[in-house]
Amino acid sequence: MTDIPKGALQGIKVLDLSRVLAGPSSTQILADLGAEVIKVERPSIGDETRHWAPPAFSDDTSAYYATINRNKKSLTVDITTATGQDIIKKLAAESDIVVENFKVGGLKKYGLDYESLKQDNPRLIYASLTGFGQTGPDAALPGYDYIIQGLSGLMSITGPSDGEPHKVGVAVVDLFAGLQLTIGIQAALIARQSTGLGQHVDVALLDSALAMLANVGMNHLASGQVPPRLGNQHPNIVPYQVFAGAGDQHFILACGNDSQFAKLCQLMDTDWHTDERFATNPARVAHRQLLCDRLVEKFAEYPRAHWLAVLHEAGIPCGAIHNISEALAMPQAVAREMVVDFAAQGSPVKALGSPIKLSASPVTYRTPPPRLSEHTDSTLSDLGYDSATIAKLKADGIV
Repeated sequence: MTDIPKGALQGIKVLDLSRVLAGPSSTQILADLGAEVIKVERPSIGDETRHWAPPAFSDDTSAYYATINRNKKSLTVDITTATGQDIIKKLAAESDIVVENFKVGGLKKYGLDYESLKQDNPRLIYASLTGFGQTGPDAALPGYDYIIQGLSGLMSITGPSDGEPHKVGVAVVDLFAGLQLTIGIQAALIARQSTGLGQHVDVALLDSALAMLANVGMNHLASGQVPPRLGNQHPNIVPYQVFAGAGDQHFILACGNDSQFAKLCQLMDTDWHTDERFATNPARVAHRQLLCDRLVEKFAEYPRAHWLAVLHEAGIPCGAIHNISEALAMPQAVAREMVVDFAAQGSPVKALGSPIKLSASPVTYRTPPPRLSEHTDSTLSDLGYDSATIAKLKADGIV
């Protein structure tokens, strides 16, 4: 049997009190990198996403739950009980990291907040992911990706220019905040090497969404103007958008500089690149509609396949617009192992792979998403509970 490479975070223990998407997406990254992650769920019910189906795999694992819960252990505990709280405290005392996404102050009444847990484990890194953060006038409000996309301005710049604002097709704020939480946790791990102490990592969906505004947010800070919704157009670069070949086959053209635009004009047998209205990118931005109307007419002369072939040959960035099936079947996606099959572990689950590729301590896919309470007995046994006590805890509905 081939030895499994040691993960970059092997030896790190994570107590995962989070649920749904943002928090679990962070802990799955840590788990993929080799950390031991114990996912705490409610007895009998579990994480809400276990029930977000259809679709589900043949073993009834919901696709949503399987998205962000591989490589984890499942422990069920009722944290509203004194005995349940005692179990969590024992686990936290021997953990490196606690991740939670309860409302601000929600765990304090159970003695499971950072200030309480660090008394027994000063090295503990306690990571909180909330809608609005631990401070500020809105800190107590619940956070939802969709609502944050609206509040942050992200929806105001997404969708057709003459239509209603659109959300992004996946819960991008949740996922981006999960990445930010992971970065904060890893930074705290490095800081702990020199200080010997843990700290509280505080990440908010709203803060993360505001940071996602990137150059569009900066356009506002630089100009004072409110950025408009541009559909598939770029606010700072022209032509950089979706066009259609003959037969309404859509593709993306991304001319990032004047040289690429000149090559495009030569391919089309036009001299637009010598026209002062189009010769430079600032001029093209100023005359965006005039130029794009001309391009629409030109691109309609030939099918998409023709344009993609000649544009690739000329070194002009472009690409087809795939559906999900086409995207996952791309030879490049296959070569990069971006679909993971857990059949070898006896599971029907297939999952999207990790984009993190490490040469010496690679990501591993050790176990499929766990069954509810699959590791309760072994986890409690490791804490010193005997089989009779575990049986009683189960009978009482505590685990």
